Amino acid sequence: MGTFRVATYNVNSIRSRLHIVIPWLQEQRPDVFCMQETKVGDEQFPQADFRAAGYHVTFRGAKQYNGVAIASKAPPTAVRYGLADGGPPDEDRLIAGVFDGITVVNTYVPQGREKDSDQFTYKLAWYRRLKRFFAAHYSPDQPLLWCGDLNVAPEAIDVHDPKRLLGHVCFTPEVWEAFADLRAWGLEDLFRRHHPAEPDRYTFFDYRVPQAAKRGLGWRIDHILATPSLAARSLRCEIDMHPRLAEKPSDHTILVTDFTTP
Repeated sequence: MGTFRVATYNVNSIRSRLHIVIPWLQEQRPDVFCMQETKVGDEQFPQADFRAAGYHVTFRGAKQYNGVAIASKAPPTAVRYGLADGGPPDEDRLIAGVFDGITVVNTYVPQGREKDSDQFTYKLAWYRRLKRFFAAHYSPDQPLLWCGDLNVAPEAIDVHDPKRLLGHVCFTPEVWEAFADLRAWGLEDLFRRHHPAEPDRYTFFDYRVPQAAKRGLGWRIDHILATPSLAARSLRCEIDMHPRLAEKPSDHTILVTDFTTP
């Protein structure tokens, strides 16, 4: 029985994180590696480093902000960029492709800034737009995976201090409801499939909190979700803390999952 490995990582600047990304790819050899916040224009994306590691890479980005990319052992088919629904296209927030029969949708969901801001309103609308994107282009009956920095901690066990953090733009009822509505299209949280009630497992540790990663003061806002047929093939879903504890790390770390191949 073979396996198909997918990982997601908010790199917080790909050129600043190559010393983590390339060795991880060489060691773990995922079939698909999704990245967010690459923060580099397309003309300056470090394609050569990925090619040297044996990976094809597809990307959309802009200088200093946002940016998404997918590194893969084989080039994708049916590639899509952005939401393409008549609103802001946000091609630097969504990239999708098909890999070995599995559709992978990689997103960097807007963070939202403050609850009384236009950015928060835009975030809630973005979840609704993404649900329409799934409905327009895909079916919950097909093997599909949605991953990335989704900027939502869905449960109290997904943040280190739920009482104090309640009301934050990533931990508030409005975002929970928007996320749950999108998931109702037909998506399962793979980390919770394998760790249904495990607390203190996080993917993001704020730079501004001293020794946050070592002290376990984090948030679980990076996710991998799958449609039922694909979720049934999931063997594991784990958070790899080593990248966050490395020298000059991103404020996020890597989430990885394995599937059986048909």
